[in-house]
Amino acid sequence: MMAELHLVFGGELVSPEKNVFKDVSALHIVGIFPDYESAYLAWKAEAQRTVDNAHARYFIANLQRLREEGKKGSATEAMTS
Repeated sequence: MMAELHLVFGGELVSPEKNVFKDVSALHIVGIFPDYESAYLAWKAEAQRTVDNAHARYFIANLQRLREEGKKGSATEAMTS
């Protein structure tokens, strides 16, 4: 079975209502994880650490899906909503 790597990253958003980063050069790359469960634990730790900052958001990206985003039926979503 092929491992599906997951990237955990985040930073400060322009507005809590939109997934648009204030400064992409200041993104916090938490790391790349070998499975969703370990990525989720890392995401949860960062989300809890920044709970007092309404503009801070962290995300989990499935790197396999990012590679396949051009294929029909991909579950990736644009970060500029």
